[in-house]
Amino acid sequence: MSQPLHSMSFDVEEWFQVANHSRACPRERWDEFESRVEPAMGRILDLLERRDCRATMFFLGWIAERHPDLVRRCLDAGHEIASHGYDHRFLGELGPDGLHADLQRTEEALAAAGAPKPRGFRASTFTLNRDTWWAFDVLLERGYTYDSSVHPIRHPTYGVPGFEPAISRVDLDGGSMVEFPVSTFPLLGRNWPVGGGGYFRLLPGSLQRRLIAGLERRGRATATYLHPWEFDPEQPLVKASLSKRFRHRVGLGRTLDRLDAFLERFPCESMESVLVRSGFLDK
Repeated sequence: MSQPLHSMSFDVEEWFQVANHSRACPRERWDEFESRVEPAMGRILDLLERRDCRATMFFLGWIAERHPDLVRRCLDAGHEIASHGYDHRFLGELGPDGLHADLQRTEEALAAAGAPKPRGFRASTFTLNRDTWWAFDVLLERGYTYDSSVHPIRHPTYGVPGFEPAISRVDLDGGSMVEFPVSTFPLLGRNWPVGGGGYFRLLPGSLQRRLIAGLERRGRATATYLHPWEFDPEQPLVKASLSKRFRHRVGLGRTLDRLDAFLERFPCESMESVLVRSGFLDK
């Protein structure tokens, strides 16, 4: 049996940049809120170093502009730097020209912080769906080689339920793009999200690890993702509906321990590394 391939990634954003907080924390006020990303990322980076694991850091350009030392710290630790867009706008809001400008601004912020041009991209809130399929053409035109924005699940806001849940290639007029979706588990004819975010905090840790082990036995490379604010239980409370507050805050106090247990069982590497070792990308 070939060696299991497990990737880990983090969407590097602040607690006030979450889509569920958009009304209480509008973009024009972001600079007024307390920045908490660096201490949260410090906890993550220390754990990754202790477990000798590498990850992909999908940086917002907004964060890279204000925290260039954090970009460099991630680079110095051997992590991949990728693009999460500039300020967390949905693809449908940006449109093709807007996405070009958004990626350009993010690339400039990352370059100013000392990072190489990113190979990978993840859209805000997985908003690359059938209505925004044009984003693949924009990414290809700008030289990206892989994407991790398509979530092959049923969800009110995002998702492409019939999409291939394993690593695949998306054929386009100008070439092809590698798609590395966040992991899902097949059950009862559907793909169920198990690859991170709120599901990492909501599911019992032992169950989540068993499901990832099930994907491992199937020979599927896995993709797990989290956010820095998920390691910050002391972050300010935000005025929002009970359901939104629950989704945002459930399990915050145990995320670090859960990630530690996860990495002990599944040593992880960057998405780029997994794609290279599985033959989907060149070095």
